[in-house]
This record gives sequence, structure tokens and C-alpha cells, in this order.
Amino acid sequence: MPELKRLNAGHAPAVLAFELANRAYFATSISDRGDEFYEQFTDRHKALLAQQEAGICAFYVLVAGDGSVLGRFNLYDLEDGTAKLGYRVAQHVAGRGVATATVQELCRLAAARHGLRTLRAATSRENVASQKVLVKAGFVSVGPANPADLGGKQGTWYQRDLGVQP
Repeated sequence: MPELKRLNAGHAPAVLAFELANRAYFATSISDRGDEFYEQFTDRHKALLAQQEAGICAFYVLVAGDGSVLGRFNLYDLEDGTAKLGYRVAQHVAGRGVATATVQELCRLAAARHGLRTLRAATSRENVASQKVLVKAGFVSVGPANPADLGGKQGTWYQRDLGVQP
């Protein structure tokens, strides 16, 4: 059974393997991170851990029984009881409810562990799968997203009050 774990230094090799294995798949619905992301992965991973330690972000990985990463689930810009949510799951588990179940679990953790009251997430118009995940997890559309927030793509912001269960 996969387990949602707080990101730590030991996850770096599995996270990099996840990102590399799914790079082309992710690029079909979100902007590609570019070669520089992979070339500087170690430094970027350390920077994420520093942000997490500072309390401005909380990063999670969904880890399979064999230690491989099935997904990344991030809370960022934590401020005044609100945070933004970002997530991605491996192609081989997409469409099986993994993202929806994990986003729902992260919503519970966001309230209980991080004291958050509201989560926001943006998705491009083309990313219908992500829109479905958000709606099933209790998010509602709250308006258009700035294309700068979505790698130049048109999209929508979704929001969830963490005091309301879907």
C-alpha cells in the first residue's frame, strides 16, 4: 500500500528517478521543467528541504512498497492559514484514483499538521484529469488563473475550505 511521506533528503534518488521516468508524460499537460532542472536536481532538492524547514512549504511524496515514488504532492506559499497545492503522479498510476485519494489525504494533513484552513490549486484548461481530481477532492472553481501561473497556459483556480469535507 502506498504511503504519503514528508519529503526528506533520502528521497532524492527516488524523486529524480520519478521525474525522469515521467518527464514526457508530464510535458503533455504541464510545462516541461527543462534540462537545467535535472542537471541541478541535487541543489534544488536541498533548497526544497530548506524551504520546508523554514515553514513556508511542505513537500510530500507518495511512496510505493518498493521505495519508488508514485507521486509528488506539495503545499507551497503557506501563509495566514492558506497554501497553494501542486501535485503530479506517475503515468502508470494515472487514472486509478491515486491522485484524488492522495489529495484528499493531504487536505486532512494540511489542516491537522499545518493548521491550514484553505487550499488553492491552478490547472490549465487542457488538464481535464487534474480538474476532475480537484472537484472529486472537494475543490470548487473560483476564477481564471493568470497564464504566468501555468507556464503560459490558460486555466482556472480551484479552492477548498478545509473545514468542509467532500
